[in-house]
Amino acid sequence: MLELKPDDLPLHGIKALALDFDGVLSPHGADEPLPEVAEWLKRCCSVLGPQHVVILSNRPTEERRGMLAQRFPGVRLVAGVRKKPYPDGLNKTGELTGVPLSTILMADDRLLTGCLAALLAGAIPFYVRSPLVRLRGNFRKELFFMILRSLERLYIRLIN
Repeated sequence: MLELKPDDLPLHGIKALALDFDGVLSPHGADEPLPEVAEWLKRCCSVLGPQHVVILSNRPTEERRGMLAQRFPGVRLVAGVRKKPYPDGLNKTGELTGVPLSTILMADDRLLTGCLAALLAGAIPFYVRSPLVRLRGNFRKELFFMILRSLERLYIRLIN
């Protein structure tokens, strides 16, 4: 995730960010971003404005909402929409941020959820190739997602 440099976003016409949480800001199941990712997120907020940074997770918990309100005021967590890969969350992101979908970058560690949602909505997909993983205490869930990501990449190669 950190390979996306916040200062470069406007240079590429990006006016808003939609970020997945699990695998992108933190390992699966965590309610807070890792410290280095939190610093990156703060920089994104400073460059784009927190009102142009949205968390679009298939797991929008109250703990995450509270953490965002406390640590990242202005960053919103989209909830109450159909889960990715449906484009509803990105459509809502466009409404909340007031920018065209074509200027929203969706960062996700899954090709067939967030990246597909971005393509369906007309937003810019950014595939996080090295998702954040914590095997200790979370081995089965992380292994499941590692296998799922591998199968997605295989499927994309097969259909091309």
